[in-house]
Amino acid sequence: MGKSDRQPNVLFIMPDQMRGDCLSLARHPVVLTPNIDEIGAGGVFFRRAYTSSASCIPARRALLTGQFPGTNGMVGYGEGVPITAPTLPQALRDAGYETVICGRYMHQSPYEEGYGYNRRILGSVYIEHDDYAKEIEREAPGGLKMHGISWNGWTARPWFLPEHLHPTTWVIRKARAVLAGHDGDAPLFLTTSFYAPHPPLVPPAFYMERYLRMELPPAAIGDWAVPPPNDGLGAGVDAHRVLLAGEALRSAQAGYFGLINHIDDQLFWLIRDFLVLSRRQKRPWLIVFTSDHGELLGDHYYFRKCEPYEGASSIPFLIRGSGDLGIQAGQTCMRPVCLEDLMPTLLELAGVACPAGVEGQSLVPVLRGEDAEVRPWLHGEHAPCYGADQAYHFLADGRMKYIWRPHDGSEQLFDLAQDPQELHDLADGGGNADLAVWRARLMERLANRPEGFTDGRRLIPGRPYGAVSCPR
Repeated sequence: MGKSDRQPNVLFIMPDQMRGDCLSLARHPVVLTPNIDEIGAGGVFFRRAYTSSASCIPARRALLTGQFPGTNGMVGYGEGVPITAPTLPQALRDAGYETVICGRYMHQSPYEEGYGYNRRILGSVYIEHDDYAKEIEREAPGGLKMHGISWNGWTARPWFLPEHLHPTTWVIRKARAVLAGHDGDAPLFLTTSFYAPHPPLVPPAFYMERYLRMELPPAAIGDWAVPPPNDGLGAGVDAHRVLLAGEALRSAQAGYFGLINHIDDQLFWLIRDFLVLSRRQKRPWLIVFTSDHGELLGDHYYFRKCEPYEGASSIPFLIRGSGDLGIQAGQTCMRPVCLEDLMPTLLELAGVACPAGVEGQSLVPVLRGEDAEVRPWLHGEHAPCYGADQAYHFLADGRMKYIWRPHDGSEQLFDLAQDPQELHDLADGGGNADLAVWRARLMERLANRPEGFTDGRRLIPGRPYGAVSCPR
C-alpha cells in the first residue's frame, strides 16, 4: 500500500455561529444532537475548544492558515484582505487530494479565490448569485428574501418554502452528490459548510415547534452584567446589546436550537455515505466537526458574537477516525485547543509536511490517547467591531479565563470549572491575587505587537486597534 492509499478521506463539517455548549454530549438541557455526539463518543470531544477571534473572517482565516490572528494579520472583522500564507486545502490539494467545499464559502477575499479548493458549490442565504441562490430563483422566484427575517438578528420564524430548498438541506444534498460522484482513486477532503445556525433563524417548522414545546433554559446573566440602555428598546433586531426575555428570547432560542437539530438530523445520511465511500476505496477516514465561533443568544445582555464569553468564543470541536489511524475513542479533552490546531493535525494524519509559519499544535498525540499537553493557555482577541468597548483579549487554560478590555483596561476572571456560565467575576474589585499572574501572561503574549498594548511592565489601554494588524 502506497502513501496515497494511507491518506484518509476527510469529511470536515462546519456550521456557522454554533455554540460549544449546544450538544447533548455537552449536557445541554434541550438540544438534540445524536449524530454529532456520535463523532465525539466514537473519537475525541474537545470540551475546551475556542475560536481565537469570535467573528467569521478572522476565525476562518486562522483555521485556513493555522496562524493566530496576530500573525496572519486579521485580528477583527475586516473585508478585502487576501490571504498570503499557505492554506490547509492548498496543502492537501498539492499532496494529491481532491478538495471540495459545499455550502457557505470561507468568507475570505477575493470571493472568487478558492484558497486550495478544487471545486466550490456555494450556497449561503444572502449572496444573490451563488449556486444556492440560482436554484432558489428557479424554483421560487424572489424566495431568497421573502422570509423577511434579518440575516443577523434575533427574530425567528419557521422556514416558509419546501424543505428541500432549505439551505441546510440543500448543502447536504450537494455534499452527498459529491460523495456519490467521487469515483477516482484520489483521497477526498470534503468541507460541508452550513450557514446555520447563524441567523436568519428559520428552521423547518417541525424543529421550531419542537423547541417551542419544551421548557427552555434562561439566558445566562452574570451578577456583573449591565442591561443595555433603555433595556435595548429601540436598538433594533440586529443589536449586539440586548435584553431578550419572554417571547423574544423563547422564539430566538427555538429558532437557533431548531437549526442545530436540523443540521444534526441531516448529517445522518451524509456521514453514512462518506463511510461507504471510504470502505469502497479501502481508505482510512476522518470526520471533523467544529464551528468558526459561537452565539451569545441573550447571555449577559448580548446577541451575536465578537465577545470573549463562552457563548461566543467556545466552539464545538470533535474528531473521529477509522481504527487504523490509532485514534482512541471515547475521550473528552479539557485542555485548551483552537481552530489553528486543525491544520497541523490533519496534515500529520495525511502524511503531509506542515508549511512553515503554522502556529497551531498537532492534536495527534491527544487523539491517540497520549497524556500530552497541547499548550498551557490559549489567547483570543478581537478588535472593535460593534463598538470600542467590545474589543477584548482573553486567556484560557481549560479552567480559568482572564479577560482584558483594551478600551479602558478593565479585567474579568472566571473559574469555568465552578462557574461554566461566567456568572461570577472573580476580578470584581481587583483583589484577586491571580490577576497579576494572568496580566503577566497577557503582557508576554502581546509583547512586540504593533498596537503597543504593553511596555513590558503594564498593559496599556487606549491604544489604536484596527481589524488588520501588521506585525513588526
